[in-house]
Amino acid sequence: MSQIADQLTSWGFGAGWSVVRRMPDSVAYATFERLADTAWARRGPSVRRLESNLRRVVGPEPSEEELRVISRAGMRSYLRYWCDAFRLPGWSHERIVESIGIIDDHYLADGLATGRGVVVALPHMGNWDHAGAWATLAHSPVVTVAERLKPEDLYEKFLAFRRGLGMDVIPLTGGEPPFPYLAEKLKGGALVALLGDRDLGRSGVPVQFFGSKAKMPAGPAALAVDTGAVLLTAQLYLEDGRNWVRFQSPVEVPQEGERSRRIFRTTQLVADKFQEGIAARPADWHMMQRLWVDDLDPAKAPKE
Repeated sequence: MSQIADQLTSWGFGAGWSVVRRMPDSVAYATFERLADTAWARRGPSVRRLESNLRRVVGPEPSEEELRVISRAGMRSYLRYWCDAFRLPGWSHERIVESIGIIDDHYLADGLATGRGVVVALPHMGNWDHAGAWATLAHSPVVTVAERLKPEDLYEKFLAFRRGLGMDVIPLTGGEPPFPYLAEKLKGGALVALLGDRDLGRSGVPVQFFGSKAKMPAGPAALAVDTGAVLLTAQLYLEDGRNWVRFQSPVEVPQEGERSRRIFRTTQLVADKFQEGIAARPADWHMMQRLWVDDLDPAKAPKE
């Protein structure tokens, strides 16, 4: 049964890339908005987890009804990401660059101009694929890491999609460790972009995030500490039907002390930047997995 389910998933995504790409803009976006509203109304486990995470972001003051308004906007933002993901491969380079709004791009340009390489750590916000495609065309080919998905055919489609946009994508698992490759690229002045708000390897760094303990991957901080690369974060969001990227000021990576302490401190600084961006645009944070340590403990986790 799992093999059949994998095949159906793969075929579904294949159809998405072929069919959705050919839809008129208005039809495609309206269709995915309806899908988002349907999923939100059913209030399945992913929506409930999203709302649980959003509650930590917005605090206790908003009512449940107000929280539901935010989660509905969140589902629409998330499904808009998928709609764009299916359609991006059919866009011209001009459309990719011109259809995204960029704020404080000078932080990225200045970082690349140093020749030390740039690491951009991103939360699961907005549309990081569109942001990566823009950066590749406007500045430098983005080097990134992709989570290995199942089925394998689906994973290969994602790789082909991102590589087709001009990115240099390597697998998180199932091959050579990505860290040495990324470090070598940075030493040559490359642009590395990594999603950094969810610990996939279960060996993350503890941070304080919206008032509670969470764990985040050490990769962005470790790369900056070990190579001297400029470390940036960015806020990604959807506004008036357009994807936006707002670059934040560089993270001040500690230059003294033990390596491990510098990595821990830098990861907390990244978490602080993420918190600032997510708090301003909570509906664009697509976090539908358990993140906080309390939620990872089955005995303490709220029922979903």
